[in-house]
Amino acid sequence: MTLIKSISGIRGTIGGHAGDNLTPIDLVKFTTAYVRFLAEDRPEKRLKVVVGRDARISGEMVENLVVGTLLGCGVDVVLLGLCTTPGTELAVVSREADGGIILTASHNPKQWNALKLLTSEGEFLNAEQGARVLALAEQPDWRYPEVERLGRVVEQTCFDEEHISAVLALEDVDVEAVRERRFKVVVDAVNSVGGSVIPSLLEALGAEVVRINCDPTGNFAHNPEPLPENLTEICSVVVRERADLGIVVDPDVDRLALVCEDGEMFGEEYTLVACADYILSRHSGGNTVSNLSSTRALREVTERYGGSYAAAAVGEVNVVAKMKETGAIIGGEGNGGVIFPELHYGRDALVGVALFLSLLAERGCRMSELKASYPSFHISKNKIQLTPDIDVDRVLAIMLNRYTDYNVTDIDGVKIDFPSEWVHLRKSNTEPIIRIYSESRDEDSAERLARGIMNEISEIVKVRE
Repeated sequence: MTLIKSISGIRGTIGGHAGDNLTPIDLVKFTTAYVRFLAEDRPEKRLKVVVGRDARISGEMVENLVVGTLLGCGVDVVLLGLCTTPGTELAVVSREADGGIILTASHNPKQWNALKLLTSEGEFLNAEQGARVLALAEQPDWRYPEVERLGRVVEQTCFDEEHISAVLALEDVDVEAVRERRFKVVVDAVNSVGGSVIPSLLEALGAEVVRINCDPTGNFAHNPEPLPENLTEICSVVVRERADLGIVVDPDVDRLALVCEDGEMFGEEYTLVACADYILSRHSGGNTVSNLSSTRALREVTERYGGSYAAAAVGEVNVVAKMKETGAIIGGEGNGGVIFPELHYGRDALVGVALFLSLLAERGCRMSELKASYPSFHISKNKIQLTPDIDVDRVLAIMLNRYTDYNVTDIDGVKIDFPSEWVHLRKSNTEPIIRIYSESRDEDSAERLARGIMNEISEIVKVRE
């Protein structure tokens, strides 16, 4: 079964049996449920929904089915075509729409696609809202409107130019300083929608752009998750072209990874750290937020500027909620996701690029030098496969009780903060797995910490058996 129904959307592989994979029947079913959800608070209103998609191979087919279903439900559609996730989020607000649907499976391979659902604020549904959509999908009593009340496509447009203009208009984006540096940048957009919008943004900032994998065919040139093992090509091209840096985005352009001038990865965890460093240097005392599995370096940088750091449960919607609660001026996730509320509450690689280049221009240094200026941490990511009969919640509860002498957080699994390192244990929502993220000052220490915790869990399981 590869159809994953969760509060964050409907994700699955294309083809196969309805209910097991993401088939045309499932697309119609869940699009209808989303319309029903929107209509609950607006029973007499003619709804308007924005639709954007990444460039994956199934995108046009999925778009046709989703748009057709929306029209059949009596909903007017603003059709963006190929568009980034943050661009679609911005368009929902710009067009005063009642919601939005982004057709993307983010970093998943090309056989996947998904419906990501937005509120009228251009933000992802929260847990309660997502659960309501899933419940409505299981109630087959929807009556579709008659022909006089069918929806129509009220606008068909590319939103890239508006998105770029909005980023460049931000007070903290130093356009002139970046233009003066005349950066040379290699861009890898994994043959999706970033292949157009990221180079266009860079050219507007006066950069020379070297493109690789920027043709939006949906035939991903490598595994689309922007992890070091998938990015060997751009690392070699940056060195060969004597570029100042490399920029990598995922298929829907909400994650940003960076490559230093020497071909070494800047570190996906440090994308947010660097952008926050820049914003905090201009707004000292500001607060920041990231999720529990993100690097401690953000907290150290924030406190250096007199601000306060807060951690949220994993997931963009949770980070956004915590940012609003604490009044954070910047936040995001350690996967390269930068959220800058001055523009919108969503991970946005375009904002990340503009803020990062502003920082690099201001400091007048090389990427490798900037990287060396930050607190050095290493994160190790592991998992333990358990049998389905094991009570994962019980295992986590035992681990929680063992470490009550330390700073322990249980809003999302169990995170144990030691004086100079931490470990975060989370259960998977879809399989009997405990994910174990650990961070320390170097790779060996992070691995040692993870192994120790994994051994403890194995002993707990053995005792029960």
